Amino acid sequence: MTMMRAVLIKDGHGPIENLYIGETDKPVPKKGQVLVKNVAFGLNRMDLHQRLGGYPAPPGASSILGVEFSGHVVELGEGVTRWAVGDEVFGLAGGGAYAEFITCEEGLLMKKPSHLSWVEAASIPENYITAYQALVKYGEVKKGDHVLVHAGSSGVGVAAIQIARLSGAATVTATASTTEKLDWLLSIPNGATHTVNYRTEDFAAEVKKTTNGRGVDVVIDFVGQSHWSRNIESLAIDGRMTILATLSGSEVPSVNLGPILYKRLRIQGSTLRSRSVEYQTDLIASFRDIIDQVTGASGGGLIRTYIHKVYPWTEIQSAHHEMADNKNSGKIIVEIV
Repeated sequence: MTMMRAVLIKDGHGPIENLYIGETDKPVPKKGQVLVKNVAFGLNRMDLHQRLGGYPAPPGASSILGVEFSGHVVELGEGVTRWAVGDEVFGLAGGGAYAEFITCEEGLLMKKPSHLSWVEAASIPENYITAYQALVKYGEVKKGDHVLVHAGSSGVGVAAIQIARLSGAATVTATASTTEKLDWLLSIPNGATHTVNYRTEDFAAEVKKTTNGRGVDVVIDFVGQSHWSRNIESLAIDGRMTILATLSGSEVPSVNLGPILYKRLRIQGSTLRSRSVEYQTDLIASFRDIIDQVTGASGGGLIRTYIHKVYPWTEIQSAHHEMADNKNSGKIIVEIV
């Protein structure tokens, strides 16, 4: 078996200090799969949870961390027709991106536009497709809607804010924990129209002011327990909420079902990683219309990807510390060197 280098975890899971670069088996593409030589990969909060043993890879996926990457096609599995050796791509996987090589289902790859760098391309798949699914597919955002996005300075949050603006939202209110993050979200093109510091302000009261007492049509939530009651309060009649994570906890001690009933609310949970290959392939196919509109921060696109910091993979522990300490506004990317 041919070997490759990858970021591995001593003892299988544990603290950041357990991350190291070691050797492991190089994957072989199966029928319908493509082997990609990675150039860069993105960090996501699920990586931190998986490292700690709390978010295992889905059945059949690599146990190596990482779900998004950019690189060159170097080998085709049986029956692959969409790609050729040498193609520049970026894409999604159930795991395995923290490595020199990754196998990926051919439908989960996208052609890297020439105007995007390898780093910029690696920052897009998980965050922008998750945001697209939450807002467009589940939230059914439309022109004139009012939108509330929590964790606004996270990768998914930044993507959701811009997609909401592109979709014609009347207002997009973003929450974050520091003045610096909130000011940045207001300053970026197609950024938030309003911001709330959730530590010092009541976001439900603030969105009621912004919408003249009406409430928001769509909520994108990552927080869960601590935000539940105010999220329900924030929603307008026929409001929709997509829950992408439960960072503050998943159990709400007491729930009043009345507002859900009389406001006709729709509440949707969503995890992209665990969905079938067929579902993800269809989702990516519908997202392709947006790809050409995404540029880097200075590229002038209607949607832009913002890179917080780029690390060489020899500094993978520092990259995980940066995310664990909530220091990022935008995406943390790691380059394989």
